Amino acid sequence: MKAIIPVAGVGTRLRPHTFSQPKVLLNVAGKPIIGHIMDKLIASGIEEAVVIVGYLGDMIETYLRKNYTIRFTFVNQQERLGLAHAIWMCRDHVGNSEPIFIILGDTIFDVELTDVLNSPTSTLGVREVKDPSRFGIAITRNGKIEKLVEKPNEPVGNLAIVGLYYIKNSESLFSSIQTVIENNIKTKGEYQLTDALQIMLEKGEPLATFQVNNWYDCGKPETLLSTNKILLKNHNSGSSLPGCIINEPVFVSKSAKINNAIIGPNTTIGDDVVIDDAIIKNSIIGNCSRVKHVSLNRSIIGSNVDLSGDPHEANIGDFSEIKLR
Repeated sequence: MKAIIPVAGVGTRLRPHTFSQPKVLLNVAGKPIIGHIMDKLIASGIEEAVVIVGYLGDMIETYLRKNYTIRFTFVNQQERLGLAHAIWMCRDHVGNSEPIFIILGDTIFDVELTDVLNSPTSTLGVREVKDPSRFGIAITRNGKIEKLVEKPNEPVGNLAIVGLYYIKNSESLFSSIQTVIENNIKTKGEYQLTDALQIMLEKGEPLATFQVNNWYDCGKPETLLSTNKILLKNHNSGSSLPGCIINEPVFVSKSAKINNAIIGPNTTIGDDVVIDDAIIKNSIIGNCSRVKHVSLNRSIIGSNVDLSGDPHEANIGDFSEIKLR
């Protein structure tokens, strides 16, 4: 079975980090976002992936080909006209009526996919959300989808589609996307996959749902850090560094060099990082960066960064309250 993975987005909400690398290559709990996705897909039996790239797509292709041995096809989406348009560009790489599994490239999930990929009908991953206006919403009865609405302005339900789609009959999906594009059906200015799936429903194609309880957003700095914390929760690095204090959970690359530091909790330290005389917690430090004489909390430091501060000297009398920044 093929997976289709759209990763052509620019990731504007994660700037400045995405000025120099794609969002899906940002490190979370010891590996890039797309690395978590690929590990899960391969463990579920996926043997081939069509990857839709655009912005800095050569970096994504290099990473995937270097680290994974499954078959890859890379499709370049030069114009970002919406998710349906991205999937439409893959039509020549999918056989007639071949089942496909679509996963958005910034969606880290913890779902057992075996039953999903063996479903007798198409099925979409869903979960309840507080703000339905940000998502495609599924209106269901007895586990079957009756209607789909993309980013509704008025409340219609709170069961959101969260970026996991098993499509049993891909020919029906591509035909529905063609209808969307030929008739210029747009929602919020884009060709939406939800609108194509609604056309599939109207043609009589059954759609079901499966529950996704553990779904982690990596689209903004604060959610990237919270996802890092969650994924590290059950991780014990086993690190023991002379002259340092390690407060688990943390991920510390074996190639990192750390001296006289307090690391963690909830912290990821990338490859070839050098840390001296620092306190770092609830943070992510990218590869090949140097950090010295600083205290960091809830911070994201990119790769090849040189960050340093000045040690403070103080002569403070009794009953004083001083805050050093």
